[in-house]
Amino acid sequence: MAAVEVNVCANESEVISSVSKLIESKASEAIDKNNIFRVGLSGGSLIKFLCKGLPTINTTWQKWQFFFCDERHVPFDHPESTFGCYKRDLLKVVSVTDEQFIVINPNVSVEEAAKDYAHKIEQEFRISSACIPKFDLLLLGIGPDGHTCSLFPNHPLLKEENKWVAPISDSPKPPPCRVTLTLPVLNNAKCAVFVTTGESKAETLKEILEGNGLNPLPAALVRPLQGELHWIVDKEAAKLLI
Repeated sequence: MAAVEVNVCANESEVISSVSKLIESKASEAIDKNNIFRVGLSGGSLIKFLCKGLPTINTTWQKWQFFFCDERHVPFDHPESTFGCYKRDLLKVVSVTDEQFIVINPNVSVEEAAKDYAHKIEQEFRISSACIPKFDLLLLGIGPDGHTCSLFPNHPLLKEENKWVAPISDSPKPPPCRVTLTLPVLNNAKCAVFVTTGESKAETLKEILEGNGLNPLPAALVRPLQGELHWIVDKEAAKLLI
């Protein structure tokens, strides 16, 4: 199981710089080895961090392929669409195209969208459904309740062992319908990176990293079996850590 590496940064600018350097390194490794870099994106504050940080890195952008750790089941022009936000903000600042993003189909039911997204991953990774995709890098955030992706505390999806991608129609955080990667996929990644900032996350971060493990928060269940696990946080988020 992955050892946890925690990088406490002085401020948000340092967080962005640290994340960007790690992404640049992982992209270079993957492209050198496999001629492609497969990265899973999350929404929230990560969108802003990546739009500021990614333009600073040196990489072969056409070798990148973007997936989504979770996505809201809404049209792409809806303000809650994670892909919609990246399309609006990231494509202006780095040399990538729409075609490099593997996206859900928002025009079918959330159950069908999850099945379709799993099939798209299967095709892009050129694997069978019996295998679990191994992402080069997953970029993750946490909510104040300790959720990550659309995996929420005490939700049945935390026990999902068979599906790579699952629908959720009762998200406690709106919008209620979403598509999410599951823990078996998160824990098969070559590298998973959590990025979080702000004092509002301090208690949650302490529980995730230093809790007794009796009822772990969803983010605490992300421990890649054969990969790396990084936390890149600012000093405000880390203020309660021992």
